[in-house]
Amino acid sequence: MKTNTLLTAILFTLFLGVNQLFAQANRFDQEVESISHKIDSIGWSKGEVVFTGSSSVRMWKNLQEQFPNVPIINTGFGGSTALDLSEHLFPLVLRLEPSKVFIYEGDNDINGGKTAAEIMATLDDIVTRIQKQLPNSTVNLISAKPSPSRWELKNSYMVLNDLMRQYCTTHDNVNFVNVWDIMLDKSGVPRADIFIGDNLHMNEKGYALWKEIFTPFLEN
Repeated sequence: MKTNTLLTAILFTLFLGVNQLFAQANRFDQEVESISHKIDSIGWSKGEVVFTGSSSVRMWKNLQEQFPNVPIINTGFGGSTALDLSEHLFPLVLRLEPSKVFIYEGDNDINGGKTAAEIMATLDDIVTRIQKQLPNSTVNLISAKPSPSRWELKNSYMVLNDLMRQYCTTHDNVNFVNVWDIMLDKSGVPRADIFIGDNLHMNEKGYALWKEIFTPFLEN
């Protein structure tokens, strides 16, 4: 009886673990499908610019308006991590065959307990896959942003940004887009006037600052 009980407990634990992994792996399937359907319904062409990553990209609602002369596809999906982007890289990036790709991942990863080295390993895999399939595309890694709600993780974000910067300097056709510095006030803390009420996501002032940073990367 004890053996049967133990076996049942082990099987139940394994069942829960597999279910959790399956749910994690597929948690963005529906959203990614919706994004893909919307893009296809609007229409797109090879050689456009793709912005992808977590909510800081997804919530950049006036991105195309700020750069009217650059055809942009926004495939951001809120709450995502670098691993999530890696899993959905084909529908969100590769199949669109962009000339430039801008990636914002790392913010949620650090907040979720990932190390900078772990994040960079995944970003390296993403960049490698993009460059293998799209050798003429330029990849732009966007630094983690400073936000009041996650300011206690400042040091981890700064380490990640430094690793991103180093990575970009040693890889061809990979640029580092530094949004960290411009979002700090004179005392070196995140500007209070560029965030919405959750102190994590940006308002229009915040995205206006981003426009300044991204302009050289988009208009050259």
